[in-house]
Amino acid sequence: MEKINLEMAKQVIDGAEREASKIGVQMVISAVDDGGNLVATHRMDDAWLASVDIAQNKAWTSVALKMSTADLEEATVPTAELWGLNTTNQGKIVVFGGGIPLKIDGKIVGAVGVSGGAVPQDVQVAEAAVEHFKI
Repeated sequence: MEKINLEMAKQVIDGAEREASKIGVQMVISAVDDGGNLVATHRMDDAWLASVDIAQNKAWTSVALKMSTADLEEATVPTAELWGLNTTNQGKIVVFGGGIPLKIDGKIVGAVGVSGGAVPQDVQVAEAAVEHFKI
């Protein structure tokens, strides 16, 4: 199975940065491999410092749970089945949108995490990163 490498991560980051620039939001974009190990992080000029950890954790969560972080939102609200999930794994689990798995031939080879805007903007930029990865 192929794994995400630095060149692939740069392509993902480039696609995300283009979309972030298009919508006028400074973001942090991170890419991890299939083991959740950081491959690359890119912080656009003036992006929030707090977004560095958030982007990395979104990518880690996405690959660790093999799903988009947006899919965790409803399941982790109070009284839902996964309430408190974000308190596990040393607080690395992120339960709102912006982390999406990267796949090759249907197999997860890594993930992208995006932070810096409102959640819908983070999702939009992460989706652009995934689309760029498919090229």
